[in-house]
This record gives sequence, C-alpha cells and structure tokens, in this order.
Amino acid sequence: MAAPLAGLPDPRALQRSLARAERRRKLRAFALTLPLLVFLLATFLVPIAVLLKRAIENPEVANALPRTVVALDPWNREGTPPDAAYAAVIQDLSALPDAADAGALARRLNSEVAGARSLVMGLHRALPVEAANAADAKARLLALDERWAEPKYWQAIAKNGARWTGDYLLASLDFRRDATGRIERMPEDQQVFGRILARTFGISAIVTLWCLLLGYPLAYWLSILPARQANVLMILVLVPFWTSILVRVAAWIVLLQNGGLVNGALMGLGVIAEPLQLLFNRTGVVIAMTHILLPFMILPLYSVMKSVPPTYLRAAISLGSPPLIAFFRVYVPQTYPGIGAGALLVFILSIGYYVTPALLGGADDQMLSYYVAQYANVTVNWGMAAALGAILLVATLILYGLYRRVVKSELSLG
Repeated sequence: MAAPLAGLPDPRALQRSLARAERRRKLRAFALTLPLLVFLLATFLVPIAVLLKRAIENPEVANALPRTVVALDPWNREGTPPDAAYAAVIQDLSALPDAADAGALARRLNSEVAGARSLVMGLHRALPVEAANAADAKARLLALDERWAEPKYWQAIAKNGARWTGDYLLASLDFRRDATGRIERMPEDQQVFGRILARTFGISAIVTLWCLLLGYPLAYWLSILPARQANVLMILVLVPFWTSILVRVAAWIVLLQNGGLVNGALMGLGVIAEPLQLLFNRTGVVIAMTHILLPFMILPLYSVMKSVPPTYLRAAISLGSPPLIAFFRVYVPQTYPGIGAGALLVFILSIGYYVTPALLGGADDQMLSYYVAQYANVTVNWGMAAALGAILLVATLILYGLYRRVVKSELSLG
C-alpha cells in the first residue's frame, strides 16, 4: 500500500478523530436526555412494573403461614388435612410479629372463603395455645372453633400457598381456580368483570363516535377560516383544558338536573311536556364525557386538515365531481390519520375515566376504573386492583398496536 502523500493528514488518524467527535456528540445528546429518561423511569415505567408485579403477587399466606403451607403440601385437598397442619398454623400465627400481619392474612383468606377472617382472628386473639403434639393441637383448635374441621378453609390456605399466582388475573376475566387447582369459569351469578369490561368499551366507543361527529365539522371549519379568526376560535376550544374536570362535571349536574337549564329550555320551547331524566344514567355520562374529551378529537383533526391543500378539492369539483362526493372521496381520505389519532386518543382516555361516571352515572354506568378504585381504597385488595389495571393497560397497548399497524399500511399504500 502506498504511503500517504507528504503534508496530508493520516487517513487513519482523521478517522479516529471523527469517531471521537461522534462519540462526544452522542454523549452530550444522551446527557441532555438523561433527566427526561430518569423522570419517565421514575413516574411511568416503575409504577407500571409495580402494577404488573402486584397483579401476580400473593405474599400474604406464604409470608404468614410458611410451616402450614409445607405441612399441607402432601395433602390431596380432599377430606381433613394432616394433624401436622394444625400444629403448624398455631406455630405460624404465634410467630407473627404484629397483629397487622394476621389481619392481612385474614383478609386474603376471606376473599377466597367467607368466614375465614373471623376464624383466623379468633385463633390469633386466643394465642398462646399450648399443644403437646400434633393431635393435641388439632383437638385444641377444634375446641376453639369447630370450623377448623371444614376442608374449605384449609383448601384456601393450600391454594394460596405459592408466592406468585394468576388468580387475580383470572378473576378479572371471570375465571378462577377450584379447590384442586383446575381453571374453570366462574358461576353465572359471579361473572361480573366481563360485563363491566364490555360496558367500559361500549361507553368509550359511543363517546368516541360522538366526539368524531361533533369534532370533524368543527375542525374542518377552523381549517378553512382565516388565521386570525381560527386562532380566536381555537382559544375557545382550548378553554376546557384550563378548567378542572370536577368543575365541568358539577356544571353538567346543574345543567342536566330536572329543573336545570336543558330541561327548562326544552319545556319552554314546547319540545317536551315533562323533564327528561338526564342525570345518574348513561345519557348524562356520555354527554359530559363527550364535552370533556371533544378537544382531544379536534386538535389532531385540525393539524391534519391544515396540511391538506385546498386545491385538491377544487380540482375535483372543477373536473365535474359534485361537491359532496368530492369531499368524501378526495378530502376525507386525506384526513384518515387525524381521524385515527383523535379516535385512539379519545378512546384510550375514555376507558380510564372514573370521576365523570361516578358522579353522573348510575350503578349500571360505572366503568372498570371505578372498580379499580373500589378495590384499592375500600376493600384494600391491591392484587385485584392491579389485575384490573393491567387489563386496561393491555387493552390500551393492543389498541395502540392496531392503530400503528393501520397507519403503517395506509402509508405503504399511499
């Protein structure tokens, strides 16, 4: 290989210098984005990971009754358990450092079998229980409470002895494990979450459709207005963002009540003879959610419509197409990305709504997020709350994946 010409820099040294400069540039870019990455990790990814972990975590029985779980391991979950399990449950409850641990165990078992809470707490209050051997421990427990002879309580302990479980996720889909561990569908009278999930998606779809029907003409009108007028009207569109959701919901309560402005206006015009029931039902929920989420549909549509050249529509009309047909065949297809983005945004926000259905809806209008809050704040069943939250998360990711796939296929066809 020929030596480099005199006076010219060495190509290999120049290449190393460029590589160092590129590394420094990447490090500076990474350093600038590092605070944002840490923020996202701490406020978004970590809570999601904790949520998914709590949805499959089952620590109460495993932590409180380790000896009992081991004693029940060879049991076939039929008939009475071995005598060693009676001695083990006394030892485990005696070793608990705090009554709160017994309370957590009692709540967990009571979610499986009614009456387990009083059974466990009764034994915990009766401690210490002295027993010479396993048979003596069994006799003392049965003397304390005869329910210790019933297999269902021991089956609940054996079933929940593993630290990790899919029971919460199964319950959120109306399935369960029976006493022997087989997965089965819940009885008809206990199948609630399937209907709640369908209701959540149904209300969200209705709200999304209404937002699209109301937002598309408004976004189109804003896109064809002069810039000054469009900016003024856009401020009116953005005003709801500056008002609390609770304030807007309270305003709708005033408007929609039997003696409110809506019923008063309709009765004054002679449209109706008596007030319409617009509160504490599905109608009030849809009206308020549509009002709150309408800007999230208008903004994506407006941004896409502003990028569509108006000459396309005029050219189609000049070539002989009727204006209405030209609008739907030439203009509307170019706004599909805005329709998809707005519909996806509104739908995803809708399926997680809690405050509006809780204040304006009835018992049959509550969405899945209401039950997440119920399990987290009232029944203190974090596993079930996390499982229902995981269902919402998975649904959101599936919708986003479908949207990306549809948009990618449209771009490839275009």
